[in-house]
Amino acid sequence: MDPNNFILIFLLVSFNILFYKYFLVIINRFNPKLLIDDQFEKPQAFHDKPVSTAGGMGIFFSFLILCLYFFLSKQIIYYEYLSFCAFFFILGLSDDLKLNVRPKFRLITMFVILIFLVIANNFYIENTGIRLLNRFLTIDIFALFFMCLCFLFIINGSNLIDGYNGLLTIHTLIILLNLFFINLFHGNNDLAFFILSVFFIVITFLKYNFPTSSIFLGDSGSYFIGTFIAVSVIKTSIAIPSISPFYFCILLFYLFFEVFFSFIRKISIEKKSPLFPDQKHFHMLLYKMLIKKNINKLKSNYSVSLIINFTFLILTIPAILMMNNGMFCKYYSIIFFLIYLFSYKIVNEKIK
Repeated sequence: MDPNNFILIFLLVSFNILFYKYFLVIINRFNPKLLIDDQFEKPQAFHDKPVSTAGGMGIFFSFLILCLYFFLSKQIIYYEYLSFCAFFFILGLSDDLKLNVRPKFRLITMFVILIFLVIANNFYIENTGIRLLNRFLTIDIFALFFMCLCFLFIINGSNLIDGYNGLLTIHTLIILLNLFFINLFHGNNDLAFFILSVFFIVITFLKYNFPTSSIFLGDSGSYFIGTFIAVSVIKTSIAIPSISPFYFCILLFYLFFEVFFSFIRKISIEKKSPLFPDQKHFHMLLYKMLIKKNINKLKSNYSVSLIINFTFLILTIPAILMMNNGMFCKYYSIIFFLIYLFSYKIVNEKIK
């Protein structure tokens, strides 16, 4: 890689550190309640004192600098990244600013934005690894709906698991590092560097979010990360068709299935709207189990991130070694599915 690329990464990391160190102080002096999470009664809330939700702003501004660098020096503009990430960052920021957007209206807004962006960028999945589904993808309206659905699951999955120190951030780092090496080894150097730069930007935020958390990503940050991951996976999959689509399903399994399982659980078992949060997601149940054994709330909190992400990393290794084997990845994704259900059942029983 060009040495200038590493200089840019150093500058991005430095900018992020300065942002979190000084810009947040300015925001606090201007308006102490701006971009502050003080809603302790939320089902997903862990903290018991106000915490800044401006983490996503630092990441997004660094991302804009990265896009500007690519435009000025390489004459490459990743329009998909810029358009998708900017729209969803702004949508998440509206919630961080406490504009009280209703869940149903927010979901509809997300879907409308996705329809516009997918069509505008001509951004479609061509191969799912399932023949029948591939045939349906030849139908424009179905392909559009399928793409929007994929984005919705990943973006909302990122937002869903955010809240426990380092859980989303570490999970993001595992996925991005994986995508970086895949693109690097296949000669997609520009995309590899783009992903690596965001990897280091996210690492900078992790310093303030793990093991203790002085800054949250906020909805703006979790929406941005979910969108960036979704675009990165799709671009990588299109650029390297030799890799099984099921491998990317494994890579996104936790983000996708946490939302999917929650949706089915709330509708079929609990008979309530899937749009409203509760305390029965896997990471929340795991936290309750840990805190029964360890009264220390902070240790139980960050232990959730370590357990889930370390387990995910170990389970992903066989898929990494066999990513070009479609049959293996297909059946291994079923193993992921069974492990999740078994783990959920065990943890749920232990907290009763």
